[in-house]
Amino acid sequence: MLENMPKNGSSDFFRDVKELFAETTRQFQETDRKFQETDKKFQDTDKKFQDTDKKFGELRRLISQLGSRLGDFVEEMVRPAAVRLFHERGVDVRQIFQNVTRYDDQGRFVMEIDLLAVDTNTAVAIECKSHCSVEDVKEHIERLHKFKDCFPQYAGFQLYGAMAAMVMPDDVARFAYRQGLYVLAQSGNTIQIRNDSAFHPKQW
Repeated sequence: MLENMPKNGSSDFFRDVKELFAETTRQFQETDRKFQETDKKFQDTDKKFQDTDKKFGELRRLISQLGSRLGDFVEEMVRPAAVRLFHERGVDVRQIFQNVTRYDDQGRFVMEIDLLAVDTNTAVAIECKSHCSVEDVKEHIERLHKFKDCFPQYAGFQLYGAMAAMVMPDDVARFAYRQGLYVLAQSGNTIQIRNDSAFHPKQW
């Protein structure tokens, strides 16, 4: 039968098969090219995500540094005014110590008080924040409970607590007030005690 097939028919058949293989090969190559392009786009997108994440990390670091510096700024505002402010409230303090720090016997950090206003038998431990939160107040109360154990030289003192901040939200100020803490906040270019005349400070 094969020997009886017209030669030109056989030639057309093989030509069609060859063209079909060529078209199939071209389509495979085109598909592979598109896959490569898609993979490159994914790689580019992943690199962009990595670059964005790196930038966010740098931004978080800068914000953290800024928050620390603003806290230092608050300390510098409170420190020269603290003696006068507490004197006006009948708390007789005459010295201000900055960054009073306690370490254990192995030299490990235990506690730090931003500002400590003292006299012969009275001390006010002041925590300074750029933006004060309820959590900040709670943490300071924990420090006040541990203060005399960490600093036994003040064991016989009347110890009071205070929160100072550049930004002191009203709800946070009310919370600190109810806990018996003095509330110091920025007013214009100065720091003021916001507690009213009915306030009774808690002693620790």
